[in-house]
Amino acid sequence: MRLYANQPIGTVPRARQLRRDAPEPERRLLRALKQAFPSMKWRHQAPVGPFYVDILCFSEKLVIEVDGDTHADREWRDASRTNVIEDEGFRVLRVSNNDVMQNLDGVIAQISLSVQEREGAHRASDGKGEDSTNGKGRAE
Repeated sequence: MRLYANQPIGTVPRARQLRRDAPEPERRLLRALKQAFPSMKWRHQAPVGPFYVDILCFSEKLVIEVDGDTHADREWRDASRTNVIEDEGFRVLRVSNNDVMQNLDGVIAQISLSVQEREGAHRASDGKGEDSTNGKGRAE
């Protein structure tokens, strides 16, 4: 999947500007993600559909939105945005600025659980997931 394919003119400069103007919670979370999950590629302010998402991991099909105080009264817009992003094939995880700034380890743990859930679902769909037998064909 090419990130900027079929995007309108001006997408790249707009994404660059959003990265330059990013609030501290986004920057802090991005640094922590790169440190906690060094084998994954994390993109900051990447276009998905008509939106720019805060943090994106293509390999995990995961979008992380860092919501500030302005999102408190925009729940219906956030839900609509989430639906569009999910229609593009991504899972959306929302975290608050306060959580990132005051409980970064907890946020990383939440993201880790989300990644593990996807890996477990992927293994199970491949037929390589854990089964409930004891190796002798009998359930315990």
